[in-house]
Amino acid sequence: MCLVMTVEPGKGGQTLLKDMVQKISKLKEYITKENIEIDIEADGGINLKTAPEVKKAGANILVAGTAILMANNYKTIIDELKK
Repeated sequence: MCLVMTVEPGKGGQTLLKDMVQKISKLKEYITKENIEIDIEADGGINLKTAPEVKKAGANILVAGTAILMANNYKTIIDELKK
């Protein structure tokens, strides 16, 4: 697994750093080109708006702490993030 921190580590509730989406895309291109079997994990700033961006870039594991903890219903937000 390759972890891409999509925020500055250490504080919850931060906004996703957009240039990290580009890094995920480049990493995915490299992984595909070299035929490497590895997961890409995006950690930080993941919510219903940003999840599709990082998924499209190539991340297949998402860490969404604040988005889940601040939701009224954990199951609902998790189900939505999985789509």
